[in-house]
Amino acid sequence: MLIHPWDAPADDAEWQGFLATHDFGQLAANGLPGEPPMLQPLHFAYDRDRREAVTHLARPHPIWGALEDRPTVLLSVVDDYAFIPGPWQAAEDQPPEHGVPTSFYAAVQLTCTAHVVDDPEAKAALLQRQVGHFQPAGGSAPVIAGEAPYGRLLSGIRGLRLEVREVRAKFKYGGKRSEQVRQRISERLAERNGPGDAAARIHQQRRLNARAAPAPGVRGPSSDGR
Repeated sequence: MLIHPWDAPADDAEWQGFLATHDFGQLAANGLPGEPPMLQPLHFAYDRDRREAVTHLARPHPIWGALEDRPTVLLSVVDDYAFIPGPWQAAEDQPPEHGVPTSFYAAVQLTCTAHVVDDPEAKAALLQRQVGHFQPAGGSAPVIAGEAPYGRLLSGIRGLRLEVREVRAKFKYGGKRSEQVRQRISERLAERNGPGDAAARIHQQRRLNARAAPAPGVRGPSSDGR
């Protein structure tokens, strides 16, 4: 993934915040020798303190042999995307028809080492972490190995701990454009209000405001203009 400086995250908190609310992605794994790569859509729970994501899949899934052969995987999340028509992007000194169309999106890619979890107690703890993430209000019985209602189901799945080794993140929201052009795009997104437009606009406005804010320790203009 190409990441220009103006599309890079401001800090770790930006991509971590994105993963906290965007917890469905695609797990890419190398296939066994002679077989194609594998791509599996799945929910996951990212733990920034442990620097890992946890998930699970059915025991008959064909991915297990590939993970045992080559445990390096890529967990990819892309969302909050919107198509930006060319006229919206035209510079102030350009006619609208000379603007270049583009895509806005947020993307986080985690390069991980996959650890397969088969111990019933460990699987139960892993599943409980996922339930705690997706159902913080509760409502489901606890997952306990050997106990109803979920204990007997544990044999049908295998858990996955994805130990994060590298993070690549990109927030492509017109960062190289002037403030005037970016504000114009923001207004057009609000007017169009199509699928993804509101989420894209939130990212764009957040990054626009962050760029305009003085850096820590740097004073902004004084009230008397000095």
